[in-house]
Amino acid sequence: MADKYAETFDKIQGDVPGFIAISLVDLETGMSLGSKSTRADFDLNVASAFNAELVKQKQKTMKALNLKSSLEDILLTLSDQLHMIKFVTPKTFVYMAADRAQTNLAVVRSAVSKHMASLV
Repeated sequence: MADKYAETFDKIQGDVPGFIAISLVDLETGMSLGSKSTRADFDLNVASAFNAELVKQKQKTMKALNLKSSLEDILLTLSDQLHMIKFVTPKTFVYMAADRAQTNLAVVRSAVSKHMASLV
């Protein structure tokens, strides 16, 4: 299974200039089911766990507001990076980071969407 993820992550990396890291995350546990990083100092296990908490908080907010729609993705723009959280299944999501100077949100979103089916 990990080999299947690695191949998909390689394809996404090839489609995103400035690719930093990607992880497939179990929402309930915050555990990374597979990951790839181009930077040794980018701890995907920590990022996966904290992003799972971010998603859970957003879901609680939606529930508190009685929103009936479903959460598809979360896009975060940092001064030097772009981060995207996109659901693959109701219980898993992809977390990806890229260098903002080398790419844009449309490219990141397109690359993840293009290869998402291989992560199910």
